[in-house]
Amino acid sequence: MTHDPSTPADITPEQQALLDALSSVLEPLARLAVARGVPYAAFEDLAKSAFVRAAHAAHPDLPDHRRVSRISTTTGLSRREVTRIVQAPERPGPPRSPASEVFARWMTAPEYRDASGRPRVLPRLGPQPSFESLAHSVTRDVHPRSLLEELVRLDMARVDDAEDTVTLAREAFVPRGDAVRMARFLADNVGDHLSGAVANLLGDGTQHFEQALFADGLSDASMPAFQALVKTQWQALRQALVPALHDLIEADRAAGQAQAHRVRIGLYTYDLVETPAPSPAPEPAKRPRGRPRKDANGRNSS
Repeated sequence: MTHDPSTPADITPEQQALLDALSSVLEPLARLAVARGVPYAAFEDLAKSAFVRAAHAAHPDLPDHRRVSRISTTTGLSRREVTRIVQAPERPGPPRSPASEVFARWMTAPEYRDASGRPRVLPRLGPQPSFESLAHSVTRDVHPRSLLEELVRLDMARVDDAEDTVTLAREAFVPRGDAVRMARFLADNVGDHLSGAVANLLGDGTQHFEQALFADGLSDASMPAFQALVKTQWQALRQALVPALHDLIEADRAAGQAQAHRVRIGLYTYDLVETPAPSPAPEPAKRPRGRPRKDANGRNSS
């Protein structure tokens, strides 16, 4: 058995399995960073900061004078690096997105959908159902006109000036050409999914719901049917969950319950065209057995 010099000799099978999992997680992130010109030094600094925050969270009751030493021991980073990271100002979290909340409510709230379940074409102003009432049902902190302009900018809604109506232009809140917002989606969706998976791995596996289906053997011709099936299932799930969650939030508010929990429910697909394994090389032809042949020097050869 040979030993990989890049791997510590005393690593456990569980740690090796975790390193293999981390490699699978890191490869697409590295591909994204390379594609967008993010240098390794910036990526490495993020990893160091994440390790320091995780080590601090693992030892929350340490007094300040012992914190740097314990984090340094836990992470393997130097005390100087830990001190630099601990003293750096915290980055603000991502801002709330009222535009995405307006979009979700328009897609799912019964009062803003027609008899067939499609989002209504809304009058821009006026009582419910109108875009003005929709915007006010989500937030009073942002003017409905500003929310509408943002949805139009993102190519999520269209305004008919002649009729003074607003139409939803997309069925999913995936803004085109907005790299900043798409990066936030990556942070929110993948970050929460990974956080749930890690919590399950560190716990008993029941803290967060995480299931997936796997299938192979599909052809190019079957992919449109697969994509349509997933889209239909997601629309049904969204239309069932959003109004129910809204009702739960309103009931908690009316009952004076502490509303400290946030949830995220997602559905994802991934399609990979697998490359067939190369065929094994043919074995060299065997010489038929027979009388030994003599070489040029008269010696027997097989």
